[in-house]
Amino acid sequence: MRRIYPDIQDDPDIAQAYAYPADRPWLRANMVASADGAAWLKGLSGGLSSRGDRRVFGVLRGLADVVLAGAATVRAEGYGPAKPRDSWRALREGRPPAPPIAVLSRGLGLDFGSPLFTEAATRTIVITCEAAPAEGRRQAAQVADVIVAGDVRVDLPRAVAELHARGLTRVLCEGGPRVNAQLAEAGLIDELCLSVSPLLLGGDAARIVNGETAQVRLDLRQVLEEEGVLFCRYIRELSHD
Repeated sequence: MRRIYPDIQDDPDIAQAYAYPADRPWLRANMVASADGAAWLKGLSGGLSSRGDRRVFGVLRGLADVVLAGAATVRAEGYGPAKPRDSWRALREGRPPAPPIAVLSRGLGLDFGSPLFTEAATRTIVITCEAAPAEGRRQAAQVADVIVAGDVRVDLPRAVAELHARGLTRVLCEGGPRVNAQLAEAGLIDELCLSVSPLLLGGDAARIVNGETAQVRLDLRQVLEEEGVLFCRYIRELSHD
């Protein structure tokens, strides 16, 4: 892997390249897309991934306090818990050995007997709303920490604030596209880490932000490259109004 922007450097330290700000909470979205903007191949993001993307993915998880994902992504991608890695020991000094997964779900159509809930080294978090089915909330509470944020739908600003209140201030969002759109519309995305795969796909795959209309101006801070895949790091521009 090499850095090609803002300077040229071979074998950059990936953890250093993606270090979180030390002085404030931060929400980072990490996604992979084809060169023409498709967020998945045959319904899964894994078809767009590469060895470098998986390496960056692992480091980003190791740096995070919590990994946030929508229920649809958890179901489609077959999410399990984040498992501790030897390479994370220095990154996670003073913190649990692996970040918890936080699942956004209004309907609670989740498999509470899956490894995501039964084998997590750090207890999984379910973020839902008052309108969620009572039985689903009861089942979730048996195997996960439940956060209720919002009335008829999950209130994302409240959800993120609840994570911060638990000391989980370095938030890594892994989508999917609709969750990204809701976060963008709410002004909650501080950073976008985008892996661009050298593929043209066409078809009906969603973009990485799909749903609510949002206009978030971004500043390109860094580009890494490996095997033709670009790893772009964008920071949200601050308003000057």
